[in-house]
Amino acid sequence: MTVESYRFGQMVIDGRTYHRDVMILPGRVCDGWWRETGHRLSIADLEEAFKAKAQVLVIGTGFSGLMQVPAETSRELGQRGIELHVLHTAGAWALYNQLVSGDRRVVAAFHLSC
Repeated sequence: MTVESYRFGQMVIDGRTYHRDVMILPGRVCDGWWRETGHRLSIADLEEAFKAKAQVLVIGTGFSGLMQVPAETSRELGQRGIELHVLHTAGAWALYNQLVSGDRRVVAAFHLSC
């Protein structure tokens, strides 16, 4: 899967436009991905990434970076052996495109607004 473009509130993935937060898994997009606590990412929010056996996780924290990744979430991902990258969504989607062309299982979760 390839992210073609991003702007506030909109992302185009493989020719399809999304207006709600998304998680990109190998072979599919989870449209309308949401977190238990809105702008705070918890381990429970990443169950699909774990099921997909992600080796790398790219998090897009929104246009202004409002979504937070707490230290406990980062620690847990590290303990599970998952490489984590956290950036504003404008930078995260470009990094995802670079990483997904490699040989590791890459998952991305993008907050599309704030």
